Amino acid sequence: MAESIRVLLIDDEVLFTESLLKVLRRRGMAVRTAPDGPTGLDLLSKEESDVIVLDVRMPGMDGLATFKAIRELDPVTPVIILSGNIDMKEVSEALKMGCDEILLKPCPLDTLVSSIENAYERKCFSMDVAQKE
Repeated sequence: MAESIRVLLIDDEVLFTESLLKVLRRRGMAVRTAPDGPTGLDLLSKEESDVIVLDVRMPGMDGLATFKAIRELDPVTPVIILSGNIDMKEVSEALKMGCDEILLKPCPLDTLVSSIENAYERKCFSMDVAQKE
């Protein structure tokens, strides 16, 4: 299953992004990366993703503004939020916008990989149910 998961990773932390990119590609996932919100939105507008992993704290357009714009482009793709610190206002806002999961950085890579795979499975299940209705 993992070989078909298309992941869009939007995060300004270069070392984290490079590490996660290697791990996900070794698991057979197709990964695109963006260092900021506008670049991520541009990539999303050009090619669909199965799961989006989004950092909250980024210079310029922050993660919540990016998430809002993502939902305008794509209301159904699962979004996993990453945050270096838990701000209850940000968590509440992300949940209201429909994020699938919020993980605290530094997050063990295996935990993040499992979250991506689970989000993808839920998306596939929802699409199957919608087609049968």
